[in-house]
Amino acid sequence: MAERRAFAQKISRTVAAEVRKQISGQYSGSPQLLKNLNIVGSISHHTTVPLTEAVDPVDLEEYLVTHPLAVDSGPLRDLIEFPPDDIEVVYSPRDCRTLVSAVPEESEMDPHVRDCIRSYTEDWAVVIRKYHKLGTGFNPNTLDKQKERQKGLPKQVFESDEAPDGNNYQDEQDDLKRRSMSIDDTPRGSWACSIFDLKNSLPDALLPNLLDRTPNEEIDRQNDDQRKSNRHKELFGLHPSPDEEEPIERLSVPDVPKEHFGQRLLVKCLSLKFEIEIEPIFASLALYDVKEKKKISENFYFDLNSEQMKGLLRPHVPPAAITTLARSAIFSITYPSQDVFLVIKLEKVLQQGDIGECAEPYMIFKEADATKNKEKLEKLKSQADQFCQRLGKYRMPFAWTAIHLMNIVSSAGSLERDSTEVEISTGERKGSWSERRNSSIVGRRSLERTTSGDDACNLTSFRPATLTVTNFFKQEGDRLSDEDLYKFLADMRRPSSVLRRLRPITAQLKIDISPAPENPHYCLTPELLQVKLYPDSRVRPTREILEFPARDVYVPNTTYRNLLYIYPQSLNFANRQGSARNITVKVQFMYGEDPSNAMPVIFGKSSCSEFSKEAYTAVVYHNRSPDFHEEIKVKLPATLTDHHHLLFTFYHVSCQQKQNTPLETPVGYTWIPMLQNGRLKTGQFCLPVSLEKPPQAYSVLSPEVPLPGMKWVDNHKGVFNVEVVAVSSIHTQDPYLDKFFALVNALDEHMFPVRIGDMRIMENNLENELKSSISALNSSQLEPVVRFLHLLLDKLILLVVRPPVIAGQIVNLGQASFEAMASIINRLHKNLEGNHDQHGRNSLLASYIYYVFRLPHTYSNSPSPGPGGLGGSVHYATMARSAVRPASLNLNRSRSLSNSNPDISGTPTSPDDEVRSIIGSKGLDRSNSWVNTGGPKAVPWGSNPSPSAESTQAMDRSCNRMSSHTETSSFLQTLTGRLPTKKLFHEELALQWVVCSGGVRESALQQAWFFFELMVKSMVHHLYFNDKLDAPRKSRFPERFMDDIAALVSTIASDIVSRFQKDTEMVERLNTSLAFFLNDLLSVMDRGFVFSLIKTCYKQVSSKLYSLPNPSVLVSLRLDFLRIVCSHEHYVTLNLPCSLLTPPASPSPSVSSATSQGMILKH
Repeated sequence: MAERRAFAQKISRTVAAEVRKQISGQYSGSPQLLKNLNIVGSISHHTTVPLTEAVDPVDLEEYLVTHPLAVDSGPLRDLIEFPPDDIEVVYSPRDCRTLVSAVPEESEMDPHVRDCIRSYTEDWAVVIRKYHKLGTGFNPNTLDKQKERQKGLPKQVFESDEAPDGNNYQDEQDDLKRRSMSIDDTPRGSWACSIFDLKNSLPDALLPNLLDRTPNEEIDRQNDDQRKSNRHKELFGLHPSPDEEEPIERLSVPDVPKEHFGQRLLVKCLSLKFEIEIEPIFASLALYDVKEKKKISENFYFDLNSEQMKGLLRPHVPPAAITTLARSAIFSITYPSQDVFLVIKLEKVLQQGDIGECAEPYMIFKEADATKNKEKLEKLKSQADQFCQRLGKYRMPFAWTAIHLMNIVSSAGSLERDSTEVEISTGERKGSWSERRNSSIVGRRSLERTTSGDDACNLTSFRPATLTVTNFFKQEGDRLSDEDLYKFLADMRRPSSVLRRLRPITAQLKIDISPAPENPHYCLTPELLQVKLYPDSRVRPTREILEFPARDVYVPNTTYRNLLYIYPQSLNFANRQGSARNITVKVQFMYGEDPSNAMPVIFGKSSCSEFSKEAYTAVVYHNRSPDFHEEIKVKLPATLTDHHHLLFTFYHVSCQQKQNTPLETPVGYTWIPMLQNGRLKTGQFCLPVSLEKPPQAYSVLSPEVPLPGMKWVDNHKGVFNVEVVAVSSIHTQDPYLDKFFALVNALDEHMFPVRIGDMRIMENNLENELKSSISALNSSQLEPVVRFLHLLLDKLILLVVRPPVIAGQIVNLGQASFEAMASIINRLHKNLEGNHDQHGRNSLLASYIYYVFRLPHTYSNSPSPGPGGLGGSVHYATMARSAVRPASLNLNRSRSLSNSNPDISGTPTSPDDEVRSIIGSKGLDRSNSWVNTGGPKAVPWGSNPSPSAESTQAMDRSCNRMSSHTETSSFLQTLTGRLPTKKLFHEELALQWVVCSGGVRESALQQAWFFFELMVKSMVHHLYFNDKLDAPRKSRFPERFMDDIAALVSTIASDIVSRFQKDTEMVERLNTSLAFFLNDLLSVMDRGFVFSLIKTCYKQVSSKLYSLPNPSVLVSLRLDFLRIVCSHEHYVTLNLPCSLLTPPASPSPSVSSATSQGMILKH
C-alpha cells in the first residue's frame, strides 16, 4: 500500500456512522443519559467534542443588513426572505344581532355609562400573524372546517352499516325460504343451470367498445378524467383526524365574546278554550326551579281571546302594538334540571265577588249544556260586559297550572321521530319521570359541565310535542305568593298530591314545545328590538324571554342591557282605619315629583301599547292584606339622577257602582329613590306607607325618614313588601366595583368631592381611597367581576399607563394595578376550572386579550387608538406601511417613549413640552442602570448573569423609575388631572413584573401566559400606532425594555429549573407560556436578541441536568420548550438556509461546531 502523504495523515477519517455508534454505546440504557455530556474517543485525538453545547447566536439583524439576498425572485427567495406583511392589525366591527343598536340615544351620559357603551360597541382589535398557518402550531383540520368540507356530500349508506332489527330480519329470512326453489324442481338439480331461470333472466348491458383496440395512453387519460370528475377538491381532508392529544405547540384561537344563551326552548301558544266563553282571559308563562326556589325567567304575556272578547275592553285599552301580540316565545335555560316547571297563570277582569265565586260558573257549566243553560249564560255575559265596561283596566287572579318540563322532554324522545301529542290532566299522572342521565349541553364553553346533584337534561334534541292542558287550579286569594307556589309545585310531584283532590277548572290550552331553531325569523329581544332576519314588521313576532339563571353565569357583558323588574309582594292594611279592601297598587317610574313626570318606560303586557306610564297590580276582592304576584318590567334610562324614583300609589277600587262614589280612591303612598349615594338601589324593601301625598322634594329622601307633619299607616311601620331586581350591563350592583369605577371616573372628569356610600371624599384624601379601592377589588363578588371584566381590566391598564395627578402630586398606581390584575386572573383560574384549554389558559381572559385589549388612550376623553367605538368598516394594518391605514385615526405622531426609561425622552412637540422634558429628566440617578452608556457591549447577549443579580439591578432601577411623587408634578398637572405624557404599557408591565415579589410575583407566575400575551399585543400596537413598522428591529424598542425582558426571561427560566419537582403543573404551564412568548417575540423584536434569550433558557436547563440522577422530567420540559419555539412559521428562514457564515475560532473545534453556526434553534 502506498505511503500516505503528510497532510493527509492529519485528516480525521471518522465518519458519521462511527460517531452514532460510539454515542449509542455510551448512552444506551444509562440513567445518566445527560450526565456524561463530553465524548472522549477517536473522533479527534486533539480535543473533546461538546455535542450538546449551544453555540453563541448570530446577530441576525446585522447579518441580514450586511448580506443582502442574491437569489432571484421565486419560490426559493420566498423561503429565505422574511415577508414584509408578517403581522396584521385588524379592526373588525362587532356582529350586532339586532337591526337597530341597543345603545340609547341620550345626549348627556354619565362617564361610567359612556365607558360601558364604548366597551360594548367598539370594534374588535385583533393582531394576526398572517403566515401562522405555515407553522406546525397551526391546525388546518378544525371542526368547523371539517363540517364545511362535508357540506353537500351525499350520505353513503352500506348494508354492513345497517344493524338489522331482530323481528324484521327473521321475517326476511322466512320470506326467502318460502321463495327459494327446490333443487328437485330444476332439470339438473342446480339453480345455476336451471333452463327456467336462463330463459326468464334479463341480459346484462353490453360494455361499449370492449373489444376495440385502444392505446394505453388513451386508457390512462380516460381513467384520469374519470377519477377527477366529481372529485372533492379536499378529498383526503375529509378523513377525520385520529384521536390523539393536541400537539403541545398548538394554541387555539379563543371564541369571540358574545351574549350568553342557555339551551333554548320554543313555546307556541295555540289556543285556550273554556267550557263557556263569557269574558276575556289573560295568560302568562314563566319558568320556575323548585329546588332552587327561584323564578328563572321573566313573564311571557299572551292573548288568545277572540276578537269579540277583545272588543269588550276597547274603551280601556289603547290600540295594540304588534310587539304585544306575540303568541310564541323562546325560553333560555342554562341549568336544566328535573325541577323546572312551566307555570301558566290566568287572570280575568275584576268583578264583584271573590275568586271562588267568579270561578264557579267555569266549573259547573259545560259546553254540551249550552242550550239548556242559555238564559243563565246570557245573564253571565251581560254581567261580564258591565264589569268590562266599568272595571276593564283592573285584573283579578283566576287560575293556574304547571307543566313538569323535563317529564315532557324525556317522554317526547329523540328528534329522529315525528312530533307527538300529549294530553296533560291534573286528575291523573301521565307518563313516568325519566331516570336517564344525559350529558348537559350548555350554550357556551364557559358552562360546559353538568349540573351538580341533578340529572342533566338535554333540551336541544327532543321531539317536538303538542301539549293539551285540560285542567287548571283555582287561585286562592290568600296563597298567591311565590313561596306558596313552590309548595304547590313540590306537591305536584308526589303520587298522592293534595292538588289532585281539588275540583279543577276544565279548559283546553294547546301549546307546542320544541327546541328553538338557531336563527328564528321575526324574533324580538327582551328589549323589543328586532333580531336580524326580520323580513316583514307586520308579522306576529316571537319574543325572546330573558333568563334569570338559577345559579351564577360567568360570562362578560358584551351588549347594552338596562332593565328593572319590580315585584310587589304583600301589603298589610289590617291596622289602617277606613275602607280599604279592594286594593290595587299603581306603579310609576318618575323623573320628578310632578304627576306629569311619569316616564313611559313600563313594558306593556299583551294586546296593549308597547310602553306605558303606569302599571296596576291585580285586585284580591275584599282583602285588606293582599298578596301580589305581578312582575312589572321597566326600561331604565341610561343616566339616573337623584330625582328618579319609583312611586307606589295604593287605591281602593269600588267594584259595586254607587252614586257619588269614585271608581278608585287613593289610600296610601310610598316610593323608592333609584339612587342611593350614586348606586342603583335594588333588593328587598319593607316600606312604610303614607296616608297623604308626599311633600315637595320627597324623591331625594327615603320613606323611612320621618318627615314632619305626615301621617303614616301603623305608626310608620313597614307594611308594604316589594322586591326590585336589576338586569343591567351598566350597574354593577357590587359596592367594591362601584367605588372603584366612581373614583376613576372622578379622576377623568376632575369632579370633587366624590360621594360614595356615606363617605364624602375630597381631593386631598383621594389617593388613599383610590389605592384602597384597588386592593379591595379582591373582595368583590366573582359574578359581577366577570360581567364587567373587560371594562375593569381596561381601567386598571389605564391607571398603569396614565398615572393621575392628585392635589398637585403624580401618583404612580402601576404596582397596585398590577397586583389587582394578578389577583383577578388567579380568581378566575381557580373558580372557573371548566374554562381552561390544554395550556391552562382561561377562555374569558384569552378572548379579552385577543379581541378586546388595545393600547389605552393617553389623554382624558380621547378615543382609543383605532377606529371609533361606534362601528365602522374593517381596517387592515400590516407590519409595513399600508395605504389602507385609516386616515381617521387621531394619533399622536411624536416619539413618546416610556416614562420608565429616563434615558430616552420623547420628541418635544412644543417649547412647553421641551421644558417639561428637561425638568422631568433632572435629578434622575442612572448610576444603577443595568445597561450603562456602554450599551450592549457592557452585558453581551451571550453572557448569562445570575438571575438574582438581574433582579437586584432591576429593583435598583425601579427606585428611580417608579417614584410615587415627583417634585415637578405641580408643573405637569393638567386640568384633567392626568399626566400629559404617556407610558407604554408593555414597558411598564415588564418593569412591574420584574420588580414584584412575594405573593404578587407568585400570582403573576401562576398566570404568566396572560401577561406575556398582553405584553406582545401591546408591543405590536405600539409599533403600528407610532409609525415604527418599517423601522429596523434593533431600534424598535429601547434598551431598558430589552433589559427588563432579559431579566424576566432569565428569572422565569430559573424558576422552572428550581421548582419543576415541587410544582409540576404550574411549571409545565410556565414553561409553555415562556416558549410561546419567545415564539411571538421572533415576529416583533430583534431576532438576534430573542436567540440570546432562547440560549439563556437552554443553558440554565442544561446546567441543571448535570446534577440530576433522573432528568427525564426536565428533559421533557426542555423538549416541549424547543418544540414550541421551533414551531414558528419562519423557522427555516430564521436558520439562514442559504448563508455562508464563517465560524469563529472555537476553543474546541469539532465536527459539529462548524455546521451549527446560525442554527441555534436546531439545538
